[in-house]
Amino acid sequence: MELKIVKIEKPDNINFILGQAHFIKTVEDLYEAIVTTQPHLKFGIAFCESSGPALVRWAGNDDAMIELAKKNALNLSAGHSFIIFMDNGYPINILNAIKMVPEVCRIFCATANPVEVVIAETEQGRGILGVIDGLKTKGIEGEEDIQKRKEFLRKIGYKF
Repeated sequence: MELKIVKIEKPDNINFILGQAHFIKTVEDLYEAIVTTQPHLKFGIAFCESSGPALVRWAGNDDAMIELAKKNALNLSAGHSFIIFMDNGYPINILNAIKMVPEVCRIFCATANPVEVVIAETEQGRGILGVIDGLKTKGIEGEEDIQKRKEFLRKIGYKF
């Protein structure tokens, strides 16, 4: 077995969800979950098939997000993994709908942070062991940090 690190390549402001599912219809079901939850969200989905032709299956409604998804899925090439890129939206808006798709097994991350994916590769194929999501923690928040956090959440409309 060989361990590899695959960096997710994306613009800084783009959010994504990385997960694992188990069936070829995952792409269509994820698409339906997104458009019924956030019909105006621009997104692209790619799914790494792990049997038969073992292709990257894809869907979406925005060419740039679709290309990001296809490129990163192929870079990962990890069986049954999926990646969803979104523009002008946040994972929190669709995450529960994604988790409710019957073939979704797990979510590794949902973020706009820089992410490195830890991959195990064997003669048979590749699998995701986990992710490194963002930076190493630098300390404990203080009172000023708490105030900034609360102000930020109100600024973006998640608290009133």
